Amino acid sequence: MSEDRHPLFMPLILVGGLIFGFGLGFSQMARPEVVLNFLTFEDFGLLFVMFGAAVVSGIAFAVMPRISDAAPLTGDRYERRLKSFDRNVVIGGAIFGVGWGLSGICPGAAYASLGVGNITILWAIGGMFVGAYIQGVWRSRTPARSAAPTSGD
Repeated sequence: MSEDRHPLFMPLILVGGLIFGFGLGFSQMARPEVVLNFLTFEDFGLLFVMFGAAVVSGIAFAVMPRISDAAPLTGDRYERRLKSFDRNVVIGGAIFGVGWGLSGICPGAAYASLGVGNITILWAIGGMFVGAYIQGVWRSRTPARSAAPTSGD
């Protein structure tokens, strides 16, 4: 992250977040019961939402590096960020999946769910903060591994 960001960087982040949140609300992904119906194979409507997002992202990832060598607002170069697939990825993914299945909502949609009036989602958001805090404390007490960081770090 560079200190000399374009002046429109933060406003565009805000606009992007608003569009994302509106999209989550409009597509019903901010309603835990809809997500739980999807996870129990009762409603496949969210499959179309995820497919649409994957198509837009895929096109952007394929086209943008051909148009420019660097991101227009940050100046960061477009390049692959290679991360190792290790035990932490598997365990973290499993914990995330269990939390998603229990609450019926993922972290981004949880905040959008507040916007559509779902106050009880505060329990899930509180759980996310507590879980992140516990993980941070656990990680800080675990001795650092001697492995060199990957190119994406």
